[in-house]
Amino acid sequence: MAERHDVVIIGAGPAGLAAAIYAARARLRTLVLDESIPGGQVKTTHKVSNYPGFAQDVEGAALAAAFAAQAQRFGADVRRAVEITKHDLASPVKTLELDEEETVEARAVIVATGARPRPLGVPGEDVFKGRGLSYCATCDGAYFEGKDIHVIGGGNSAVEESLFLTQFARTVTIVHQFQEFQAEPASAQEALAHPKIRVLFGHEPRAFHGEKALERLEVEDLRTHERKQLRTDGVFVFIGMVPRTELLAPYLELEPGGYVETTDGMETKIPGLYVAGDLRVKRFRQITTAVADGTVAALAAQKYLRAG
Repeated sequence: MAERHDVVIIGAGPAGLAAAIYAARARLRTLVLDESIPGGQVKTTHKVSNYPGFAQDVEGAALAAAFAAQAQRFGADVRRAVEITKHDLASPVKTLELDEEETVEARAVIVATGARPRPLGVPGEDVFKGRGLSYCATCDGAYFEGKDIHVIGGGNSAVEESLFLTQFARTVTIVHQFQEFQAEPASAQEALAHPKIRVLFGHEPRAFHGEKALERLEVEDLRTHERKQLRTDGVFVFIGMVPRTELLAPYLELEPGGYVETTDGMETKIPGLYVAGDLRVKRFRQITTAVADGTVAALAAQKYLRAG
């Protein structure tokens, strides 16, 4: 027998947990599924400075835990480390097989699976993942105490995470393809003034080299096309995100870049199927916009369920 719910939310980031808070508070039987622990990208962010309600910076992990605790307080069942092994999201009653062991059903499903770090796609990247190459400063920064490391990117994430990494590393060299940062001016100025941070503008990574672990980063000067290998103890990559829409690909036509088009109510063309958060087509992707998406999706799902 399949376990029946009113709404199943796939993804426990800010969008998914906001949806869970609203759905559970409306007394809908709410199940939240995540392949990891709740929090999405927020849980790997060392500090959040622009989320309303906090006069001081808040640790990303603490904010994520608060979101999850609030959803559970209202009765949402939040399950972690769950793999969806089969799914039918097109039928009036949607079904999901979990870990090849159990099946859950719901008339409404909200997909809020977010995004993953965008890979560079250069030689050696797959070889050195977890062996000196990382996409998460909060996860791995402490392993580089007193080391000389490099950061790839020049947007907000790259610059802010570089500042975070200075508390561990001896030096942090930012490698950026343009001649100036794309980050917010305040963060960019702080990075440029930091004694531990060096910047290599106008360069792009071309390969990673090493024996058992990463030892050298190969870069190209975009002006002269000269290539050189930089000695490094580790590299962190922050060049944007890729939407995690694999679950939706069999059911929906994806926009260029892999994003999903929805209505203002987070609805898709399939009745009862909603999409919220960073995998939607939208102009800005912030914690606050993800929370707003989750709120709207839950309210729309509530209206749909009570109409039928």
